[in-house]
Amino acid sequence: MDEIQAIKKDYDLKKQRIVQRLNEFKGTFDKTDSHIFEELSFCILTANTSAKMALNSIEAIRPYIIDGSQEQISSAIKGKYIYWNIRPKYIVETREYLKKEFNFKLKEKISSFKDKQELRDFFALNKNIKGLGFKEASHFLRNIGFKGYAILDKHIINTMFEHNIIQTNKKPINKKQYLELEQKYFEFAKLLKIDPDELDLLLWSRKNGQILK
Repeated sequence: MDEIQAIKKDYDLKKQRIVQRLNEFKGTFDKTDSHIFEELSFCILTANTSAKMALNSIEAIRPYIIDGSQEQISSAIKGKYIYWNIRPKYIVETREYLKKEFNFKLKEKISSFKDKQELRDFFALNKNIKGLGFKEASHFLRNIGFKGYAILDKHIINTMFEHNIIQTNKKPINKKQYLELEQKYFEFAKLLKIDPDELDLLLWSRKNGQILK
């Protein structure tokens, strides 16, 4: 079977579960600011690791995310998480910045952006928000229900490379490269006739067998 047809067939089998997952993400923004920050912390943890490792780590640090110290968070994930000594620092510094500047009203701040690119830039380029680039900023926004962003991780990039949509599988290193690659991803989704947000979860599931977040 042609690989493109195989992707489409897999999509037909998984579409209902994928749409259900995206609807779950959409409901996240109706929750509290603390829940939103937990999702942000998850995306800080998941960079260059696995989603499963990040999920297990979030469970371990949940009692300390909002008020705990860096030491408490580090202690909770030591031996479970590869970057146990540095990512807690990112979480705490980001948390304290959001508390100081915005009174921790994340939903209010996020809702204040009328332009979706400016919203992502706030998280991807803000030096006070630690550990996020364009990929994880896109990941975070998708996980709280915002659509139309490409999460260009190695699985997505390699799949596009394998299908000759792009000429190299190197990761983008700046905003210009990310936006160019993102446009290629949207073109790939159009070729497949699959919604870009749904395609992301589909391609992830083809690599790891699960529809995670």
